[in-house]
Amino acid sequence: MGAFVAIRFKTWEFQMDVKTETLTPASELARNNRVRILNEGAEYRAARTALLAEEIELRRHIERVAAQRRALPPGGEVIGKYSFQGENGAMDFAALFGDKSTLALYSYMFGPQRDRPCPMCTNMLDAWEGNATDIGQHIAFAVVARSPIDRLVGWKRERGWKDLRLLSDLNDNYSRDYFGLLSDGEEIPAFNVFTRRDGKIRHFWSAEMTDTTADPGQDPRGAPDAAPLWMVLDSTPDGRGGDWYPKLDYDR
Repeated sequence: MGAFVAIRFKTWEFQMDVKTETLTPASELARNNRVRILNEGAEYRAARTALLAEEIELRRHIERVAAQRRALPPGGEVIGKYSFQGENGAMDFAALFGDKSTLALYSYMFGPQRDRPCPMCTNMLDAWEGNATDIGQHIAFAVVARSPIDRLVGWKRERGWKDLRLLSDLNDNYSRDYFGLLSDGEEIPAFNVFTRRDGKIRHFWSAEMTDTTADPGQDPRGAPDAAPLWMVLDSTPDGRGGDWYPKLDYDR
């Protein structure tokens, strides 16, 4: 059962479909959890149950944030002159959608001035490579970089990627307009989602967490972060530590 809640922000208003059923308190769900670990003590179980309640609340908060994101009002119309070179030729922005109504583009820090691409971007894209085909069943999905397409294809081959769709930003216009390239020429990673509805292409959402939104002592990252590296290391007793940053190559 659901209900529509009207939310007003200054000059616009939108309706958000929210669930109204009462949820069982997280502390109760945690207390009734039947999982027990071999040889655990009472102190460990009490602390773990308290942590589980917080994890359940975190899951619920993630769901609330996702619902708020889906309820965003229409974003700005895409009007720039953007040109891309893919592995099968040149295309404009509209062509990137294919037969889909939603397009997600990741701006890869691999411009022509770089000898090698950004290791953190590459680490995340390694994971996305394994999901690219599944994602592509639902939305158009691609990775945009400023290097020539031949260079991107060569790197794709070296990295062993098969399913990620790589695009070269031919005139840098897209990168400048959608946060992949700053005015001083510095590259930054960016993730943008666009929609095509009623004959118009609009920006829907962008990952806007940057250095200026980071908390003291923490790395600037999204929430939830898109890289599995964070999640796995954060599940361990030492966390990420001080040397978590990935490399492009490792001695084996």
